[in-house]
Amino acid sequence: TRLSEAGLEIAKDNPALPRILEEVKTRENRGYTYDMAQASFELVARRELGLLPEFFEVKRYKVTVERRKNKYDRMVSLSEAVVVVKVDGEKKLSVSESMDETGTDRGPVNALSQALAKDLGRYQDAIADMRLVDFKVRITQGGTEAVTRVIIDSEDGQGRRWSTVGVSPNIIDASFEALLDAINWKLLRDGGEA
Repeated sequence: TRLSEAGLEIAKDNPALPRILEEVKTRENRGYTYDMAQASFELVARRELGLLPEFFEVKRYKVTVERRKNKYDRMVSLSEAVVVVKVDGEKKLSVSESMDETGTDRGPVNALSQALAKDLGRYQDAIADMRLVDFKVRITQGGTEAVTRVIIDSEDGQGRRWSTVGVSPNIIDASFEALLDAINWKLLRDGGEA
């Protein structure tokens, strides 16, 4: 089963089992898919079992995308993200732009990922070797009811690779949800106690 694949051995008569199934079903009806996002499935199950520590709390985040002329008089985009998290009772604010070494904008999700991973206090070392390797976007419904599903594939220096999912009418919110799941899954493996 998916639960044992996630390393969770649960007795068939465990009262949390129907809650896990109901939560997954509810989320799948909202556009989530766990076939390609096993790490997010594990987090849903752990949450229902009371086995998901809260390593940090996101207080707020903001992403801006600015279009302007650079010093060569060419139009360029610049994405910037601000993330405020609370770790061990302390608020931490991180800001990141998404420019790479060539001066190319890597986009708002990249800026958000960098800002989120910039300062997680005592958990920083646990996520230092983590990187986003693939990013897939799918619109699950048409028209004004459109819902965006984002699947993020991550890997770490130990050769582990995992996938997470986020769903929202807003692509940035969906991306952020998948990023949070990716970091929380990594912290479950390497972050120690919350």
